Amino acid sequence: METQLFNQESIREAGNLLKNGELVAFPTETVYGLGAIASNEEAVENVYTVKGRPSDNPLIVHVASTEIDEWVADVPKVARKLMDKFWPGPLTLIFNTKAGVFPSAVTGGQETVAMRMPDQTLALQLIKEAGFPIVGPSANTSGKPSPTTAQHVSHDLNDKIAGIVDGGETKIGVESTVLDLTDSRGLIILRPGAVTREALQIVTDQKVWMSEEVASADATDAPKAPGMKYMHYSPTQPVILMRDNWGEKIAELLAAGNTIGVLASDEQITELTDFSELAVYSLGSRTDENAASQRLYAGLRYFDMTNVTVILAEGYPKDGIGVAFMNRLEKAASSMYPE
Repeated sequence: METQLFNQESIREAGNLLKNGELVAFPTETVYGLGAIASNEEAVENVYTVKGRPSDNPLIVHVASTEIDEWVADVPKVARKLMDKFWPGPLTLIFNTKAGVFPSAVTGGQETVAMRMPDQTLALQLIKEAGFPIVGPSANTSGKPSPTTAQHVSHDLNDKIAGIVDGGETKIGVESTVLDLTDSRGLIILRPGAVTREALQIVTDQKVWMSEEVASADATDAPKAPGMKYMHYSPTQPVILMRDNWGEKIAELLAAGNTIGVLASDEQITELTDFSELAVYSLGSRTDENAASQRLYAGLRYFDMTNVTVILAEGYPKDGIGVAFMNRLEKAASSMYPE
């Protein structure tokens, strides 16, 4: 299969491919998604096959409007407040699904469905051209760093999908915040993103919990949202999350014959100029968590294209979007230093 490249002028053609049951990758403000008509069970199952994604890992349904009553069992008042404030945008909401609307491949066999309205013109146009909401998990090989450019998608999925809509580099760079509205214990963030707990609490005037604060004792529970159960975001090389003593660790790794990649702030990279043999990728200023989040996946993918044998990555404060940045980096890392 030859993968076609689309832009704004050819978006209708991409929509027609989706209508015909094909897979088309598309840009959002967070990462690129792998699109299929959400009511087409065969197409949705093909998303899992192409990505190599576990079948119990549910998909997010992308919509082009806040009018979602025909697809979910109920829209609580708190959901209306959140949609009015954050849609379109990087917030996914989990609703009770309406029977018969989405195949079990979309919901992971559960009675809930995750939905969001992306803040990206091409994505919204594509959904409208498709004529029905579309699923949109990250358009990559499952477990690898999510794609933030069309070129990243092509690297993983060229000749495996029908098309890619090229919208340039994504603005945010990490996946959306996922908020569960269906848990009797309250509002729970299942995956952190650019919409922070603090922002959600202001809008809802309610306590918002992080999933780890109300974690079930049953580790076999099926995940309600992507990114909860399986290994994610990892490049080929091991990633060491660095907390201190960079020079000590670098000397140790070099002595053992490693070729080192450094994914870090400009300030940290400047401190390592004595080690001329390092490959480096900048996350921007140490004071700019937004830039770090936007560059994280691109940096991990950059080192996949080099001969480095290990990646040292800098941690950032868990404030604002830094919570999401560290969530992804901790999932990508195989160890921390110092332990």
